[in-house]
Amino acid sequence: MKNTVEIRWHGRGGQGAKSAALMLADAAFMTGKYVQGFPEYGPERMGAPITAYNRISDHPIRVHSNIYEPDYVVVVDETLLESVEVTKGLNPEGAIVINTTRSAAEVIPYLSGYTGAVYTIDARKISEEALGKYFPNSPMLAAIVAISKVMTKEDFFREMESSYRHKFAKKPEVIDGNLKALHMAYEEVE
Repeated sequence: MKNTVEIRWHGRGGQGAKSAALMLADAAFMTGKYVQGFPEYGPERMGAPITAYNRISDHPIRVHSNIYEPDYVVVVDETLLESVEVTKGLNPEGAIVINTTRSAAEVIPYLSGYTGAVYTIDARKISEEALGKYFPNSPMLAAIVAISKVMTKEDFFREMESSYRHKFAKKPEVIDGNLKALHMAYEEVE
């Protein structure tokens, strides 16, 4: 599909990978894009590996399947590098972004020979500083938008602020923290 970006998310139940994929779809939709955002998992349980997907396009999307050859991969939990082939089908012209304290050079041996761009970000440090708790989804969301350029920085922050104000209307104290986490991650992804 021309002008379509496909993203596959790997995480564990409860880490927010599914929520991040859905928020990315909502934000892209609000900028006029055609989108899909959906999860795939077996029996739902906290800590079990899950996969989520995004398709973002300038044209109507007619494909309705999982994504087998993504342009980008987001790994929300680095422990999955040892048990899931996260780079399977990943386009070498794309990139992978991994939540880790390690450098890209340190995680490359776990990427099954993947030769494309590898980015790392410490989503734990960012979320704990911005939110006071470990919620990796906001930092990982900002990181993949910064890397993939699926929308402009301005559009992304405008739509995410609107989304957070709606989502957390009854918990306004978390809005500023989530926005801070987005800004920090957007700038810090390496």
